[in-house]
Amino acid sequence: MPSDPYEVLGVARDASEQQIKKAFRKLARELHPDVNAHDPQAEEKFKQAAEAYEILSDAERRATYDRYGHEGLRSGGYAPNFDSFGSIADLFNTFFGGGAFGARAGPATGGDLAVAVEIDLLDAAEGTTVTVSYEAIGVCEHCHGNGAEPGTPINTCERCGGAGQLQAVTRTPFGQVVRTMECDVCFGDGRVASSPCGECRGRGRVPTQRTVDVAIPVGIADGQRIRMSGQGHAGEAGARPGDLYVLVNVREDERFIREGDDLITVLDLPLPLVALGTSVEVPTLTGSASVEVPAGTQPGEMITLKGQGMPMLRRGRHGDMRILVNVVTPRRLTDEQRELLERLNETLTEENLHSEESMFAKLRRVLRHQAA
Repeated sequence: MPSDPYEVLGVARDASEQQIKKAFRKLARELHPDVNAHDPQAEEKFKQAAEAYEILSDAERRATYDRYGHEGLRSGGYAPNFDSFGSIADLFNTFFGGGAFGARAGPATGGDLAVAVEIDLLDAAEGTTVTVSYEAIGVCEHCHGNGAEPGTPINTCERCGGAGQLQAVTRTPFGQVVRTMECDVCFGDGRVASSPCGECRGRGRVPTQRTVDVAIPVGIADGQRIRMSGQGHAGEAGARPGDLYVLVNVREDERFIREGDDLITVLDLPLPLVALGTSVEVPTLTGSASVEVPAGTQPGEMITLKGQGMPMLRRGRHGDMRILVNVVTPRRLTDEQRELLERLNETLTEENLHSEESMFAKLRRVLRHQAA
């Protein structure tokens, strides 16, 4: 069943001509191909909106629809057909004219590029500079980007008369429609070299090999990108170049796991030391630090060193170092060791084994330990 044009445009049945036009333009912008490049339904949705507008923007058709619905329109000979328009971009040009909604005119901006680099965790903590090499389309040095042999003139394009665009007339159910497209001779520049450059064949651009230094900021995380403006492909005929995006991959560090701006490390301690309490050295980004392990520390408990984690990107502060205590149970005991442990076990009382933790707290601690 055909859709109600009032519902399609989202207007009331007593909407004015101006309100209908405004609603259609708003809906059309939402369905623009630049916004819906990957939506296969965008063209169909726009055709539906265009049909609704064609009905409601014509006073006679609107009155017919209000009285008799779509059946009355068909009886009166109205049968919308948008198949001859081509693509959704052509539909937009039909209703709003060539170049609507920011369509490109003139030489194209250069495309963006992406490269990846790998750094160590310490480089991410202290900041560093890496050198990257990549291929890009650059300005032809022979013709300096104008596409002409040095000393030869550049003339107005005869094909488009210097406009950079061509117009084609198409007959549709709504009359003649003028479609605008880029000139296939000057590619939108409006000018053509009388003697094209022999190095770039008149395009003003050639493949180049580039090498640039990339400053890695302190605190950068794995997977973040750095944008280098103007380091991408050169634009056509002097248009703005694209950008270079550097994807930073931070290698895993055997000593630490990074979680946000915090660093996590595991401290293996034998059962007797944990029971008695001890002081040990743990690795940090800048060397080592002394950590007090309280007597009776349980497996999976965390000891936190404030401000010993990763520097925060562009904040000037640091995260924390979290130390997971892993109690190691002795294995392959000698007879003497076994005897000592048996004697210790015989002396343990409920007071030694009593814990203030609830069952659920113990379970959560164990699960956290396993996850780490």
